[in-house]
Amino acid sequence: MSLPPSPSSPASSSSSASSSSSSAPLLLSASATAAVAARLRAAGCVFAEDEARLLIAAAPTAARLDALVERRAGGLPLEHVLGWAEFRGLRMAVDPGVFVPRRRTEFLVDRAVGLAGPGAVVVDLCCGSGALGAALAASLDAIELHATDIDPAAVRCARRNIGPAGGRAYEGDLYDPLPAALRGRVDILLANVPYVPTEEIGLLPPEARIHEARVALDGGADGLDVLRRVSAGARRWLAPGGCLLFETSERQTPRAVETVARDGLVPHVAHAVELYATVVIASGPAGPAPAAPAADPPPHCSQDRSPR
Repeated sequence: MSLPPSPSSPASSSSSASSSSSSAPLLLSASATAAVAARLRAAGCVFAEDEARLLIAAAPTAARLDALVERRAGGLPLEHVLGWAEFRGLRMAVDPGVFVPRRRTEFLVDRAVGLAGPGAVVVDLCCGSGALGAALAASLDAIELHATDIDPAAVRCARRNIGPAGGRAYEGDLYDPLPAALRGRVDILLANVPYVPTEEIGLLPPEARIHEARVALDGGADGLDVLRRVSAGARRWLAPGGCLLFETSERQTPRAVETVARDGLVPHVAHAVELYATVVIASGPAGPAPAAPAADPPPHCSQDRSPR
C-alpha cells in the first residue's frame, strides 16, 4: 500500500478501455463528450478528456453516465467510479474504500518478476486489491500465491483479482492468517506497507485521505511502523535465499534499510526515477530460516531462489 501523492493519470488506461467502448450502447456526439469533459474539468479533474472517454465507455445509458459523472465530480476516485484500476496492463477490481494501486508500484512487481521463477511461493502482505500478486501471477508460470490484508473490503477485492490464478486471500494482520505450513517456504514476500507518516495524512489528496481506508495509508509516526513488524517476522517465513520486497519513499530509505539489516536481511535499493519509485529488496540468508517456536510445526525449507 503505497504513498499516493499524485493519482494515476487515466490516460494510460484509455487504451485498455477502447475495446469495451466500441461495444457500449451509449454513443455520444463530440460536443456531448466535450460537455462531459468540461464538467469534470470544472470539478478539478486534471485529465478530464481521458476520464470522460472512460466514463462514457462504462455507461450503457445517458442516465447511467450522468450518475457516474456526478460521482466523479463529487470527488470519488475515478477507479472507484469505474470499479477497476489498470495495473501493469491488467484491470483490477477496486471497490469503494479500497486502496487504489499506484502506477509507481508496478516497479515493485517488475523487480519481483526478475527474482521469481515458475512454481515460486509468493505472499503479498497488505495486499489491498491484490493487484501486486495478480500482476506477478500474470507474468510467471504456476506460482503459489497467498495474500493478506486487515481490511475486509480489500480482502473481498483481492479474492476476485487473484482467484483466477489460484491465489488465496486471508483477512487478518500481516502474517497472522497465513497457513503455518508456509513458514520457511516463501520465495517472494511482497509487502506494499503503508508508509505515510501519521502527521502527513492530512496533506494527501482528498481522493486518498477521504476515500481510501486510513489503515492502508498510515505508517505511524515516522511511516515505518508496519515495515518494522514485517521485517521482524520475515526470516521465519522466507525460504533460504528468498526475498522481501517493499516500497518506501526516498527520504525513508536509509532507516528502512537499517531496519531490514538489523533483522538479518541483506538490503539492496532500486529506483525508477520516471515513476518516483523506490523499492528495497531484502534477501534472506542462504541458510535455514530461524527456528519457529517449539509449539509450532518445524519450517519446511524450499528451493533456494536467490536473485538472478
